[in-house]
Amino acid sequence: MEESIEQVVRRLAAIEEIRQLKARYFRAVDLKLWGMFSELFTADLEIDFAESTSKPMTREQFVDSARRHFDGAVSVHHGHVPEIEILDETHARGIWPMFDIVETPQESKYESHTGYGHYTEEYRNEDGRWRISRTQLSRIKRVVLESQ
Repeated sequence: MEESIEQVVRRLAAIEEIRQLKARYFRAVDLKLWGMFSELFTADLEIDFAESTSKPMTREQFVDSARRHFDGAVSVHHGHVPEIEILDETHARGIWPMFDIVETPQESKYESHTGYGHYTEEYRNEDGRWRISRTQLSRIKRVVLESQ
């Protein structure tokens, strides 16, 4: 069945809202805006970051883990040309090719690194706002750098 113009507009608007959501994710991490960062996720967020040493299980643990990891660090995160599929009015999924560089201070227990990979995510629209409900980071390449 062919989509009506109204359905196309709603789908494209949802895709753009999800693109803006992920843009805020990258900005919040790099600028260490942890209140904003926390609001980007559903309360029942599922996290699958194989490289994580703390293995956060909840949204609060994930935000706290990111805060600790990026404390004193300089980071740049980029997401590019996402594939976003709107499943229905309240569910979507996406894949984001990504690049990051994280430079940690010498006293940090975390490694400085750069890398490439993909975020594979699910999104849920709650109260008219899209949020990340599941996030998985899969690396293609990760290079450990000397700490600054």
